[in-house]
Amino acid sequence: MSRTALRICPLCEATCGLTLTLDGTRVTGARGDREDVFSKGFICPKGASFGAVDGDPDRLRTPLVRENGTLREATWEEAFDAVAAGLRPVAERHGPNAVGVVLGNPNVHTVAGALYPPVLLAALGTRSLFTASTVDQMPKHVSSGLLFGDANAIPVPDLDRTDHLLLIGANPLESNGSLCTAPDFPGRLKALKARGGRLTVVDPRRTRTAKLADRHLAIRPGTDALLLAAMATVLFEEGLTDLGDLAPHVEGVEEVRRALADFTPESVAAACDLDAGDVRALARELAAAPTAAVYARIGSCTVPHGTLASWLVDVLNVLTGNLDRPGGALFPQAATDRTPRPAGPGRGFALGRWHSRVSGHPEAKGELPLSALAEEIDTATDEGEPVRALIVVAANPVLSAPDGDRLDRALASLDFMVSVDPYLNETSRHADVVLPPPPPSQSPHHDFAFNTLAVRNQVRYTRPAVPLEAGRMAESEILARLVLAATGLHGTDPAAVDAMVVEQTLGRAVREEHSPVHGRDPRELAGRLTGDNGPERRLDMMLRLGPYGDGFGARPGGLSLDRLLAHPHGIDLGPLRPRLPQPLRTRSGRVELLPGPVADDLPRLRAALRERPAGLVLVGRRHLRSNNSWMHNVPALTGGTNRCTLHIHPDDADRLGVRDGADVRIKGAGGEVVAPAEVTDGVRPGVVSLPHGWGHDRPGTRLGHASTAPGVNVNQLLDGSLLDPLSGNAVLNGIPVSLTASL
Repeated sequence: MSRTALRICPLCEATCGLTLTLDGTRVTGARGDREDVFSKGFICPKGASFGAVDGDPDRLRTPLVRENGTLREATWEEAFDAVAAGLRPVAERHGPNAVGVVLGNPNVHTVAGALYPPVLLAALGTRSLFTASTVDQMPKHVSSGLLFGDANAIPVPDLDRTDHLLLIGANPLESNGSLCTAPDFPGRLKALKARGGRLTVVDPRRTRTAKLADRHLAIRPGTDALLLAAMATVLFEEGLTDLGDLAPHVEGVEEVRRALADFTPESVAAACDLDAGDVRALARELAAAPTAAVYARIGSCTVPHGTLASWLVDVLNVLTGNLDRPGGALFPQAATDRTPRPAGPGRGFALGRWHSRVSGHPEAKGELPLSALAEEIDTATDEGEPVRALIVVAANPVLSAPDGDRLDRALASLDFMVSVDPYLNETSRHADVVLPPPPPSQSPHHDFAFNTLAVRNQVRYTRPAVPLEAGRMAESEILARLVLAATGLHGTDPAAVDAMVVEQTLGRAVREEHSPVHGRDPRELAGRLTGDNGPERRLDMMLRLGPYGDGFGARPGGLSLDRLLAHPHGIDLGPLRPRLPQPLRTRSGRVELLPGPVADDLPRLRAALRERPAGLVLVGRRHLRSNNSWMHNVPALTGGTNRCTLHIHPDDADRLGVRDGADVRIKGAGGEVVAPAEVTDGVRPGVVSLPHGWGHDRPGTRLGHASTAPGVNVNQLLDGSLLDPLSGNAVLNGIPVSLTASL
């Protein structure tokens, strides 16, 4: 007999509520949960395919251990014995930095991925951390850290109340939103227009989002920071700045005016390939709107001036008085955030506290560039030991990082590698041990990360829809055991990891004067925690200590796990609200509008005024039915328009003799690939586009469907040398390439 169960979708950042249909333990259908307090029934093709994703026959069901060069199925005991035997000798002989950690995007989509990697990193003491952030959004973290003192204090556009939205390098009709968690982003944009608001899109491609816009400017890729700087200059020149209530909380406005004076619309027009009058019009429209928000995403992050572009987004929001006000860009308040402390100066944000061993890349937010992973493994220097062992959690950098061929060879040279992954993919095939987590139907879900970026404050939690299958291990237990095996405590009860975190967290909380549990007994508080397991007890603790929590009885009616479980469709906590100066952690206690590292990088942007690409440049592409490389193994999410083709403008195709559907050879600094051409005026002349996450043609994987239409790895066109210097983010867009019609 079929039944239904609720589940929050973990397949993209929209975090939509789902109602699953189950036949026994098999998911047979998924529809939007109409009672979900946030998504209200919205669903996209990925969510509708939840059952196919969950039941993918290529998902690993048991651990794999390498024996005599071949991976074989093993018991969990054998697997963790091998992990302990492989990792500890490396750390003990060569030091903690010889053990590298790679964290992929899916970590922020699971409960365990949020709770345990920080514990692992603290226990290892390694500085060799590489994550998907440095091929994605690290510039926004860095600019927020420099402006606000907290790299995770990222303002999001108030989509439901704004009168004017300027989108740059973002295509939320395909991505469902990013660094802006908003179920039904398309519906929210249509509602903006229906209430008389204005939508402007700046993008070198005429995306689905651009087609919806009132104005679309097809900018030259990589020049977003120049456009934004010119808009700020117009605001200053024409007396259009008005900080309003922000003024007491901001310093450095006059310094920004002087620093950007050279970036006039006329000076940037040729580099951006835009009309100077259009640039002035953008600035005037932004200033004239009753409320407005500037929002930029991956297209403006993965370019040479990604941090400057991210900084300038918030400079414009500040100068127009739209930061931290309804209808502008506000700071969300998640239910599991730490108890808000009183406003005042903080410790600030520092870059380059250490550097990578080979190329000397500065650390950002505790991370080194993912682009540097291969050289940190395969290059000897006098500056310390190379990475000799690697822990990879939910990541496939062979496809997601530049120059996958070099990284492929580097991974094969490691002394030891363990991968936590449900698939044997292009990266995990190199592992000595593969630890597969269960499918999402057998896992709980709470969005620790994405609720800090949500366009409405709310909280939701769903327990596993079906029991854990016999022979499987919960992801939380896998990662807890990995912590123990990697740090010399193999064999200890994995519950000890959660108990340690609870003890440490409550111990700090009772010592903090502004905490609701100040002065209380941490052991008594721990005894009051509820939940069926360690992760639930930790969630209960975070909810109770958080900004809406019950404070373990100090604030009656506040949040706790029990209260959340009593509301299976979630609890609405209200619209975003102004919060300054409380979120600020700068040393001044104010928004520092011209941080030193930004000012020091402006001469590089000024030099870009004279730069012009000599030929074609490459940009990426996203599809609604795709997110990461593993989704290409689900038949329902591939085919149709979701194909690995090279988009090229008809004028460029005619000039180069490229025919629609014919193979074309694309060459970049890191190598070359061959892909079929798709001639379309959806890209501007001089620009070609390839999607990411493809290239499923390497031997030794178990991705049956993906290998039937492997596509090509766009990141193989990159050699990894191009980075945004402030953030270490890879430059993935605006890359020079050459094309020849393939014979």
